[in-house]
Amino acid sequence: MMELILEIVGYFLAGLAIWYVMIGKKVRIMEKNIKNMSFVNYEQMAKSTAETIMELFKTPRRGLTEGQAGLLREEYGNNKITYGKKTPLIFEVFKAYITPFTLVLIALGIVSFITEYVLAAPGEKDLFGVSVIAIMVIISGSMTLIQSVRSNQAAEKLKSLVTVTATVKRNNHFVEIPMEDIVCGDVVKLSAGDMIPADIRLIHAKDLFISQSALTGESYPVEKTAGRTTNHHDTETSYENLVFMGSNVISGTAEGVVISTGNRTLFGHVARDLAAKPVKTSFELGIQKTSFLLIKFMSLMAPTVIIINGLTKGDWMEACLFGLSVAVGLTPEMLPMIVTTNLVKGASAMAKKGTIIKNLNAIQNFGAIDVLCTDKTGTLTQDKIILEYHLDCDGKENDRVLRHAYLNSYYQTGLKNLLDIAIIDASKETLETDKIQYQKVDEIPFDFERRRMSVVVEDNLGKTQMITKGAIEEMLAISSYVDFHKEVIPLTGKIREEILAKVKELNEDGLRVLGVAQKTNPSVVGEFSVKDEQEMVLIGYLAFLDPPKETTKQALEALKKHGVGVKVLTGDNALVTESVCKQVGLSAEVLISGEELAKLSDENLARVIEEYNIFVKLNPQQKARITRLLRENGHTVGFLGDGINDAPAMKASDVGISVDTAVDIAKESADVILLEKDLMVLERGIVAGRETFGNIMKYIKATASSNFGNMFSVLVASTFLPFLPMLPLQLLILNLIYDVSCMSIPWDRMDKEYLDEPKRWEASSIGKFMVWLGPTSSVFDITTYLLLYFFICPAVVGGSYHSLSPEQQVAFIALFNAGWFVESLWTQTLVLHALRTPKVPFLQSRASFILTTVTGFGIAVGSILPATSLGRSFGLSALPANYWLWLMVTIVCYLLLVTVIKHIYMNKYQELL
Repeated sequence: MMELILEIVGYFLAGLAIWYVMIGKKVRIMEKNIKNMSFVNYEQMAKSTAETIMELFKTPRRGLTEGQAGLLREEYGNNKITYGKKTPLIFEVFKAYITPFTLVLIALGIVSFITEYVLAAPGEKDLFGVSVIAIMVIISGSMTLIQSVRSNQAAEKLKSLVTVTATVKRNNHFVEIPMEDIVCGDVVKLSAGDMIPADIRLIHAKDLFISQSALTGESYPVEKTAGRTTNHHDTETSYENLVFMGSNVISGTAEGVVISTGNRTLFGHVARDLAAKPVKTSFELGIQKTSFLLIKFMSLMAPTVIIINGLTKGDWMEACLFGLSVAVGLTPEMLPMIVTTNLVKGASAMAKKGTIIKNLNAIQNFGAIDVLCTDKTGTLTQDKIILEYHLDCDGKENDRVLRHAYLNSYYQTGLKNLLDIAIIDASKETLETDKIQYQKVDEIPFDFERRRMSVVVEDNLGKTQMITKGAIEEMLAISSYVDFHKEVIPLTGKIREEILAKVKELNEDGLRVLGVAQKTNPSVVGEFSVKDEQEMVLIGYLAFLDPPKETTKQALEALKKHGVGVKVLTGDNALVTESVCKQVGLSAEVLISGEELAKLSDENLARVIEEYNIFVKLNPQQKARITRLLRENGHTVGFLGDGINDAPAMKASDVGISVDTAVDIAKESADVILLEKDLMVLERGIVAGRETFGNIMKYIKATASSNFGNMFSVLVASTFLPFLPMLPLQLLILNLIYDVSCMSIPWDRMDKEYLDEPKRWEASSIGKFMVWLGPTSSVFDITTYLLLYFFICPAVVGGSYHSLSPEQQVAFIALFNAGWFVESLWTQTLVLHALRTPKVPFLQSRASFILTTVTGFGIAVGSILPATSLGRSFGLSALPANYWLWLMVTIVCYLLLVTVIKHIYMNKYQELL
């Protein structure tokens, strides 16, 4: 039977090897094809007219039909970037089964096969030990493989919940489609906040500014135009009429035709050339350091056990086999499976709570956040701005001001923000908007430096107006006149003070104020530009209310309780921010502005950001600078944002957090996506991240310490006992039962107190934990040795070990092995319950039903095993009734000692898990 099993395994391994070669060849061919793939001649595209390019792809003015798009997709490929090569299944199999820990098991299996089968006498050949080892490798590897595949599937499924779209022209209509569905020849519409979905030759562009930092490292946006280029440029990105995937629109609008998609784009080329391994997260580094720490212990303990047993027992082959068993005893071979299961389960649980994890390894950082930076609008507030007042410069309600604001918001083609929506909604309620007949002439889009935007409109009589709205300070700066007391007069210092006083009064009530200015029949040569925003007439201002969310105060209190400090980073002014912060319970007595921050060096700012929690009038670069310095100060920083101006800070943070309704660039920059723009959702996600991390540490620390204690006990027993305290096969079975029990840990819960503080992976703490808590089990292992060797075994067998016949000594050893096997299983399993919580186990804190049931079942199986025929085949024998009484006393005393040492350890190091 065993020969048949070995033959089947041999065929299986041979098949895997052939598969590996075939898959490897296929992957190499794919890589060669990608490497040799032709890329676009960008110079030729830049020098060609837009009409020529559209003819090249046979793109009609109406845009492509779905049928034409399908043909172009077949010819030029899809719009997906291959970030390195996707790991084939065979490599996933290899990674699952070949780990530092399973290699130890495989080595032990080889030695066991040689000693128990190859070198054994014909009548004594036994493959049972090899089978047990094979089962352990198969269970560990298979569970890791299953969870790894599930992890990849879950990650892809979660990512699919967050869709980045682009606006393309299909059948004469602009429609939103997923970015990967874009094909060469598509006509794409771009506006502020959009990701550039492919490499595009511009057809039309208006005040278009693009951030190319992902491709070029340039800090400042560059302007792009649609004109034909005749000159040669040193780099593709410097062509004014080409925009590239990986960039994003800062301001302005444009239309263009797609000239390259997916791996054929410039970004795809860069991604292939720079397909280096991603920087390891602190979570991955923690796993790696922990693995090496345990291997160091193993490499020290196993040789020591081999030498001691070889010298004292004289059988070096048996000593070697036992030493390898000790190595297995120190090996948490289920670590990869436990970690992966925890991450997948954690991501699934967080998804149910409205939090999508784009990268599973971000969960640990998410739970470790101790500073959350957030914008004010939409996070602290309701994300539904209401236009409360439309006032003239006298401070009275005036529909003329509202009508001008409506024309500005309605006709602008950039990214309509919440203020624009509020203006349009209020106008529809107050004005007869269907009778407002104007034609748009031009526009000057919003940008974060000017903090205003303008449109030029023309009425039916040919009268033109430039209408500008923006932050009140910026509007006063470009206005030379004011409509005051129904008369246009020069804007004097006194009038400026009166206006600012009224605005301050509104700000103190929590209202955000924008100014509205206009200029009749503005003259311009060529297209309108920023230079035309001057000598305007300020006609009034708009006051908006952004009421705080009902849950914000509760959420901030919950975050504070969980050790997360909140810092508000906003572009809004001090008075409005102060009003909102007071309403939600944030102290806003001390705040600092972007203008003040600009004067500080990084060294001084690193100190200042620890003292202040409210930052106002910030630009995007200042948000990113604050975030970076907080990280350098040792904080784990999360940044919650949804706008274009938040993207740099999100990239600079440990965890970028966005919402499903955010602009494309914000979602693309995020590690975590909230399905609801609510801090309560974020708080629940942070807690779920900490619970996931806690369960991982629970397994590692409890298993490492108990295994270390058991192996320390083996050293003592090997030195003084005339026989092995447990046979190698028995050690393997003990480890197998325990590991199966540990598979239930991901379904355990954490104490609420554990979730109150951010958690970081500290590999060094595992070594300290092992040294402190491990030897506690050794104390009772030694008392069990003494009890078995001097009392229970002599009483059952009929004398002390050295006075017995060889047959009786075999019975003595079997009983001793069984006694320590059961005691070791009980202590090793129950210590999971003792070390999973700082509290008194079972009384103050109880494990989940699943963990309790599975570990209880494992203990029951291990306790019954010595009395069965299967147990006897392992070299165990039934235990007497009085043993169980002593076992109960031992277990109680052991748990009491663990609890005492645990509290001493916590007092010293201020942590447990």
